Amino acid sequence: MTFRAFIAVEVPFSAELEKFSEAVKASGTSVKSVDLANIHITLKFLGETPEEKVPAIEKIMGEAVAGIKPFRMNMKGAGAFPNLDRISVVWAGLEGAEQLAVIAERLEKGLRPLGFEPEKRKFSPHVTVARVRHSPNLRELAETVRDWELGEFGEVSVDRIILKKSVLTPLGPVYSDVATASLG
Repeated sequence: MTFRAFIAVEVPFSAELEKFSEAVKASGTSVKSVDLANIHITLKFLGETPEEKVPAIEKIMGEAVAGIKPFRMNMKGAGAFPNLDRISVVWAGLEGAEQLAVIAERLEKGLRPLGFEPEKRKFSPHVTVARVRHSPNLRELAETVRDWELGEFGEVSVDRIILKKSVLTPLGPVYSDVATASLG
């Protein structure tokens, strides 16, 4: 059996992030907002993952966090991928995420021998707030994002990374924890 999987850091609820999400929805662009109860930072998307690989993935997760003590980051700033002229994803930035980049790089290297394709883009630490469904009113959405470019959305404490199972439903994805690796 396989399951849709990714490795992530959980992000606590933030009232400021909720305000930003509401502003994005109010821009008039058709967006799919991320459920704030499911907010996370994806370190590595695995896709369809055979259950028998879980022990090896868990071992690699432990190696990826080895020697890294728990740390804190600030959710700060807002932007869009690929850019504000062609928005497909609206995000909140992360300040102080250097250790996260180290973990993501270690995951990439460790998971490659298990058959997981390396990411085509460099790791860019962020929290996805919304995805654009189609593009009317993109100018208004870009203005909303610009209004929040210096926004501060709270703190994220990182003390573990989690292998998550993702089940897609008509109401949105449902996540469950499969394995955890603690920092420190």
